Amino acid sequence: MAGEEDDYMGDLSHFLPPETSDSSRTKKVTNEKRKAMPSKPTQRNLSWQQKRKISREQQQREEDEKTLSLAQTALEPSNIGFRMLQQMGYKPGSALGKQGQGQVEPVGLEIRRSRTGIGALTPAEARASRERARKDRLRGTEEGLASEFGSRQKSAWRVRKVTADYKKAEAALAQLENAEVVAPPPPEDDSEEGKGEEVITEEDLQELLSKLRDEHFYCLYCGCQYESMEALLSNCPGDEDDH
Repeated sequence: MAGEEDDYMGDLSHFLPPETSDSSRTKKVTNEKRKAMPSKPTQRNLSWQQKRKISREQQQREEDEKTLSLAQTALEPSNIGFRMLQQMGYKPGSALGKQGQGQVEPVGLEIRRSRTGIGALTPAEARASRERARKDRLRGTEEGLASEFGSRQKSAWRVRKVTADYKKAEAALAQLENAEVVAPPPPEDDSEEGKGEEVITEEDLQELLSKLRDEHFYCLYCGCQYESMEALLSNCPGDEDDH
């Protein structure tokens, strides 16, 4: 009995799990990862429409490559068109035309599979063109508003200047005619006061200036009265801008 118990306790291999090699463990992990990865669509999993589309695209690529290779191949001397060019004086490598000022390289070939016409923009080019047009419109609007604002400011300044000169000329005429002297009012501001007054135009101002010059030999911008018309014409520069 003692011998049997010793043999039973000594054989512990019955209680240990079977050993696995590193290669089998690696193979098991690889299989698990492969199962977890999504499977790529194969020709078997595709519908007949998808297969037809792939076949048509492949055929188009082959045709495009063949066309481009033929376009890049120089004409052979036996070609009838090449012989006609040589008879008209063409030499290989030279430009077309009598003076040799034509195009040396042939017109480039661009294969388009879309149904758009020649010269049509690609979607990316169309988006870029619309963006440039939008920026140009925005820039034009800003420039137009700035120009309009400047024009309004200049016009308002000119109205104030004409009114002030008219008041000065009116006061000078009153003094020369020994009438009641009317002092020129202070320059008007942009407040609400005085907006209901009669607007004085440049024609009104020029009429009053001409009267001062013709009848009294007086120039508002020179600020003095001359002895005669000859003295006025000799010493006065003329218009306001010439003073």
